[in-house]
Amino acid sequence: MIKPLDEFLQEIDEGDWAVISSATDYPENWVIPDHSHEKHQLLYAVEGVMVVHSAQNQWTVPSNRGFWMPSGQVHSLRCVGTLKMRSVFVRPDAFPNLPTETKAVSISPLLSELIKASVSLKPPYAEDSRDARIMHLILDELAILPALPLSLPQPADARINRICQALQQDAGDASTVADWSDRLDLDQKTIQRLFRKETGLTFGQWRQQARLLLALERIAVGEKIIDVAIELGYESPSAFTNMFKKQFGKTPSQFFR
Repeated sequence: MIKPLDEFLQEIDEGDWAVISSATDYPENWVIPDHSHEKHQLLYAVEGVMVVHSAQNQWTVPSNRGFWMPSGQVHSLRCVGTLKMRSVFVRPDAFPNLPTETKAVSISPLLSELIKASVSLKPPYAEDSRDARIMHLILDELAILPALPLSLPQPADARINRICQALQQDAGDASTVADWSDRLDLDQKTIQRLFRKETGLTFGQWRQQARLLLALERIAVGEKIIDVAIELGYESPSAFTNMFKKQFGKTPSQFFR
């Protein structure tokens, strides 16, 4: 049974402990609405994919990866397929050396096993006990979490946001900047300038990242690479695989292994 969000948040924010882990399984397409908490949170997708949204960004986090959310950051979450999520919550004042930036992260085999072991542990942890050592090791790992390129910046400008929303609804859309210029009655140079200003990416780079992150969702739930590649506008599966490897450092099959 999934605990109501407000009840869960109250327990997390009012808990008088420095660090704790929890386990929650969510059904397919479950959505957790906008919220924030006073503790830092590491979200770890043991199985399934989670898409995390903030006001200015979006992250697609496949299984065996994680997401670091510093305290006070408003965010929502959408489950792609059934999601088995494990979380670690940390009181910021207790461990000031932890990351301050929001990011998708790699989860080492060591951290994975530590988190799985920790969900059954409840504070207070007796000093120099096995439980305390497990939680301290987790904190050591949290301090060195490596970031992954799984984010998609979301523009605030309504004109550019309209393009981005359309591309996310139909990632295979091959419309050029010139096409969008005609539709929006907006100069091509202005579109490119706004994309760089709002997202840090060119129009082409943003669309490419949107396609690849959507591909992650679809492959993770069992769609064939050839079908995903064609639907997202690639000329061939090999072209898609090459672009995927260029961005993520691995082929799709290696990434999900």
